[in-house]
Amino acid sequence: MAACGLDFGTSNTTLGRIRAGRPELVALEGAHLTIPSAIFFAPGRTPEIGRAAMAAYVEGVPGRLMRSLKSVLGSSLLEETTPVGRERIRFREVIARYLAAVKARAEAQAGERFEAVVHGRPVHFVDGDPDGDRKAEAALAEIARSIGFRHVSFQYEPIAAALDYEQQVRAEEIALIADIGGGTSDFSIVRLSPERHARPDRSGDILANDGVRIGGTDFDRMLSLRTVMPLLGLGSPMKRADLAVPNAYFHDLATWSSINRLYNPKILREIEETRRDASRPELIDRLYTVVEAERGHSLAMAVEGAKITASDSGAARIDLGWMEPDLAAEIDRPRLVAQTDDLARRVAERIGRCLRQAGIGAGAIDALFLTGGSTGLPHVRAALTACVPAARVVEGDTFGSVGTGLTLEAARRAA
Repeated sequence: MAACGLDFGTSNTTLGRIRAGRPELVALEGAHLTIPSAIFFAPGRTPEIGRAAMAAYVEGVPGRLMRSLKSVLGSSLLEETTPVGRERIRFREVIARYLAAVKARAEAQAGERFEAVVHGRPVHFVDGDPDGDRKAEAALAEIARSIGFRHVSFQYEPIAAALDYEQQVRAEEIALIADIGGGTSDFSIVRLSPERHARPDRSGDILANDGVRIGGTDFDRMLSLRTVMPLLGLGSPMKRADLAVPNAYFHDLATWSSINRLYNPKILREIEETRRDASRPELIDRLYTVVEAERGHSLAMAVEGAKITASDSGAARIDLGWMEPDLAAEIDRPRLVAQTDDLARRVAERIGRCLRQAGIGAGAIDALFLTGGSTGLPHVRAALTACVPAARVVEGDTFGSVGTGLTLEAARRAA
């Protein structure tokens, strides 16, 4: 029975198998070992996934793009339906179609059928809601079985990353694993060593787990709400005293998993009515343009790109000329930090909770292992390292550590 490890992330997905005794991530899109967690439905065509899905949308192919699919787990959206062409399908089915396509690609590439899977999962799908958390895991298990996995189990994503890191550990140490992904930030404190690596039961080595539903898409959302959405009318006044333009449209437009909610005639009519009563109707015209043209994902991609550029290079310009000639939003690193520093602080606070849960002080942490795309943001990294200043910082494979660790765990469970 062939087993695999599957890291279905908010932003990207990887799938791994054991080959010649070693974990190997399977190429899922050309030579790429990671594939964006995106699917594009075009009328009369087989759905595209990954980079091809993003390209079809950017190129203007008629259809519906869906990203951040994992964010739906643990929310009321999971059982809701969304229009796809002439039909309406549940978000649960959207996830199933995406993962089925990933599984089929991996099996074709590997030349074997995967019947067992160790799925990665965040420490908390839902903050402060154990019942909602259980339901989210159960839903993902049902989806996995529906696409052909006979044996489905789970592992916390930071524990999986720890198993990957342990392959390079040369002596016993206590490691803090920080997996800052697209949708959640997850932490584990684990005792690691070459000798412990071979043990069948590692439960005694796991000292603490914690997490929070904050990730890279939340940084995108905050940046969008504070930098771009005011240009579309967020916070602008209505003609009636003491009233502002309703903010629900802007929050949906800034949230990857909610953008498609706006794409229906009823919302367009509401925006037209809002325009009539707005003190600055020209701003609402921009909002209408985005929604009518179904360009919300274009806007979200531009914000995400500006976040990365400003973080890496110090400044970025979000070109909105497709919305209105010469329209743009400027962002620099200080503004990025100012607008998202509270998120970074809330993420880092979980390290303190982890340390208390483990019953150890910050000085007991030998290594801080970083994985996940949002660890590339300097102010996020600084917030994390400040919590364990004496720890050695170890860079993981940004998008591959969790998948590799899940593959190791899948092999152990299948043995």
